[in-house]
Amino acid sequence: MSQPRDERQDDLFQPPLEKIINLGHPLVRMAREIDWDFLAKRFSSVCRVGPGQPPLPTRLVAGLLILKHMHNLSDEALCDRWVENPYFQYFCGEVVFRHELPFDRSSLTRWRQRLGEEQIAALLQESLSVAHRSGAIESKDLERVVVDTTVQEKAIAHPTDARLTHRAIEKLVDLAKREGVELRQSYLRLAKRAALMVGRYTHAHQFKRARRQLKFLRTRLGRIIRDIRRKIEGDPALEDRFSPLLDLASRVRHQEQRQRGPKVYSLHAPEVECIGKGKARAPYEFGCKVSIVTPVTAPKGGQFVLHAKALHGNPYDGHTLGPVITDLEKLTGVTVRRIHGDKGYRGHNYPNRFKVWISGQVRHVTKAIRREMRRRAAVEPVIGHLKDDHRLRRNYLKGRDGDRINAVLAAAGYNFSLLRRWFEEFLRALLLLTLRRAFSPPCLV
Repeated sequence: MSQPRDERQDDLFQPPLEKIINLGHPLVRMAREIDWDFLAKRFSSVCRVGPGQPPLPTRLVAGLLILKHMHNLSDEALCDRWVENPYFQYFCGEVVFRHELPFDRSSLTRWRQRLGEEQIAALLQESLSVAHRSGAIESKDLERVVVDTTVQEKAIAHPTDARLTHRAIEKLVDLAKREGVELRQSYLRLAKRAALMVGRYTHAHQFKRARRQLKFLRTRLGRIIRDIRRKIEGDPALEDRFSPLLDLASRVRHQEQRQRGPKVYSLHAPEVECIGKGKARAPYEFGCKVSIVTPVTAPKGGQFVLHAKALHGNPYDGHTLGPVITDLEKLTGVTVRRIHGDKGYRGHNYPNRFKVWISGQVRHVTKAIRREMRRRAAVEPVIGHLKDDHRLRRNYLKGRDGDRINAVLAAAGYNFSLLRRWFEEFLRALLLLTLRRAFSPPCLV
């Protein structure tokens, strides 16, 4: 695969986009402020010279990723909007209006996998650079920060023992059919009935009967596992093909409701963890932790997200503070002076404990620090916007890499949405100033 291609060219029979759009539109202004060469350099680093079709232009890929999370769109909806919206096309670097997609929807998936968290973080870094250059945020806003964690839920069904066991049976039987392994009995009809009855008996508080049906499911799953292992024994190719699913099915069969340690909550996303944050409406959430950092001050352009990172293994909040602040200083290039966190960060691992202030702390608290501590809760609405408006509530990307990528893209999309509003307000103020000067009476000297 060679370096990214650039197929943009002028069309003699179509007017350029600059002639048919409003050049004062916030997306146009933001497109001119973004350093696309910086993003092209970072994104092109994953491409290698070699055979194969050249990849898509880096500006097109970067623009699509920004627009997707700015407007909370799926890949399919983004493609539909891109064809209809000339401002989207101009933002992505097109010269003339395109009536068809110059890429396939699956290209977005492949580019996300190719870039990874490290290169996609360039979008978050560039959003902060644009904010700093346009005056939406100042350097002093990067020195005093608030750190908090939330849960990024995975796109899975609510896990129950009966459902997981039934799905394991279905997946094993389907894989055996595709690989040509003939089973003694599939138990598909009986397993479906048993899984249905577990839910009905549990709803009727007939728990003894529900346990009996669950035991029936686990017994049939064990029979299928043993039958497949007998049939594929001695065939290395089939053993490699069945091994991941057989291991997951065995864990599902033997895990108990209240056992300690890692459990399987989804067969298609085994990396999912059960996290309890003490919420009355959601005692348990299934996904991974995400650390969010925002300024404790009130920047002119809004509460920007300075850093976002998915944290696997359900770590204690205090044990994540050191690595998160190190990554933040590397991303922004500014040394953090004060860090504010909630009581979940007591016993943290940050080397300089005099920089960390926990909510409720009273010793050595000055008036300035007390004012900042009262603004610690400013991170909560930021998390709410990230979840509801920028795709952090439910992650549809696959694997742990998908968790990390989605967290960074949600933060970048949130920052660019703040920048769009900042440019709208700037243009509105400029227009009002122009009108005021035009209609104001002349000064008599």
